Amino acid sequence: MTLDHDWIAAHVPHQGRMCLLDAVLSWSPTAIECSASSHRAPDHPLRAHGRLGAACLIEYAAQTMAVHGALLQSGSGRAASGMLASARTVELLIADLATVSGELSIRAERLHGDATGALYRFSVSSDGQLLARGRASVLLEAGGA
Repeated sequence: MTLDHDWIAAHVPHQGRMCLLDAVLSWSPTAIECSASSHRAPDHPLRAHGRLGAACLIEYAAQTMAVHGALLQSGSGRAASGMLASARTVELLIADLATVSGELSIRAERLHGDATGALYRFSVSSDGQLLARGRASVLLEAGGA
């Protein structure tokens, strides 16, 4: 099974240009790594005033967490809808993603999770350079995983 952009779009709520991830590189019950190149698109949906701020890296991490949730769920449907509840201890180590020419590598490690939500530690890097890191909590709709 290829876990490419089409697979991701079929399993998460993010659709159209807002589905930012290209592929799942690896995953386990406790961790996931995805790749993305959408930050280079001049018509990126989060671009504003000619720039794509580094805070947008939190969205890349959140989508990686959504993909992880989809992979953890049994069955072949979409992941339960969730909401990013908080992002803490976030460090943004660049200002503008326009300075990043390489592919993004987004990693998330599930620290805790149950049917109501999950806590993840995440990092985003490109060509070996750390761009952002932090922790995020996700609240899931009733019946989520």
